[in-house]
Amino acid sequence: MHTDLVAALDIGGTKIAGALVDDRGEILLRAQRSTPAREDGDTVMRAVDAVVGELAESPLWASVRAVGIGSAGPVDASKGTVSPVNVPGWRDYPLVDRVRSAAGGLPVELIGDGVAITAAEHWQGAARGHDNAMCMVVSTGVGGGLVLGGKLHPGPTGNAGHIGHISVDLDGDPCPCGARGCVERIASGPNIARRALDGGWQPGPDGDTSAAAVAQAARAGDPVALASFGRAAKALAAGIAATATLVEIDIAVIGGGVAKAGEVLFAPLRQYLRDYATLSFVQRLTVAPATMGTDAGLVGAAAAALSGPSRATAAGMRG
Repeated sequence: MHTDLVAALDIGGTKIAGALVDDRGEILLRAQRSTPAREDGDTVMRAVDAVVGELAESPLWASVRAVGIGSAGPVDASKGTVSPVNVPGWRDYPLVDRVRSAAGGLPVELIGDGVAITAAEHWQGAARGHDNAMCMVVSTGVGGGLVLGGKLHPGPTGNAGHIGHISVDLDGDPCPCGARGCVERIASGPNIARRALDGGWQPGPDGDTSAAAVAQAARAGDPVALASFGRAAKALAAGIAATATLVEIDIAVIGGGVAKAGEVLFAPLRQYLRDYATLSFVQRLTVAPATMGTDAGLVGAAAAALSGPSRATAAGMRG
């Protein structure tokens, strides 16, 4: 009999996923709705309510003691609000209060989606056993989170470790965040594809201009595609090395759609990391692909609910 369960929500611009999860990280029940991202805030919330409601219909709900949310950001965990870039109807939206009401008053923990994935990778994935780690999502955007001293470190608002908006090119292109030369502006999937197209790369007969198509061309030896991934790897290496120098992480775990490029990304990344991580205390820094896959957001949200965001560690979980 399951006596220690939490509900987990993984909220993004495409889907709202929910699950009931036990204290070993096993997903026992799932629910999902599409995110009506272009609708008003209350319409989006109704989709969240539908997911919570479906989970609450299960007999297992009686054993649920908390709810964890991993949300696209920015989030403000101190206020319980979210302002996802890709959900314009939510600006300073009081998500924690709304979910608490939908869940019958259960405690609710909110973390950003990058932090949620970090919690999952530290609990059960590639960062397990590492007390000081960064986990990153390199996809449409670039996000991340930190584990320091064996504990998840979300920061006061839940956004610590947001490596995508470290500037690595002081005179680089303007970033939508308002800065210039951010890691995300160079290494995200759309920007890898943009750079390849600007450099003269030609898509195949299917017209696919995604980063995945650029990766396929790079594997086939296309020099422009290889250069675009090399530039992305260089930006990631600079950001990772800067983070390691600041807080002494010893591993950077990278997931997301761009990471699926495999050695097209990881080979130049390791090479550039040797160029940037030069001080003695960061020379052992390694990079590794994420292993938790599409369930990372749910498992990480569950970790936050089970232990609280500042204590969501592998050591603090059972199993």
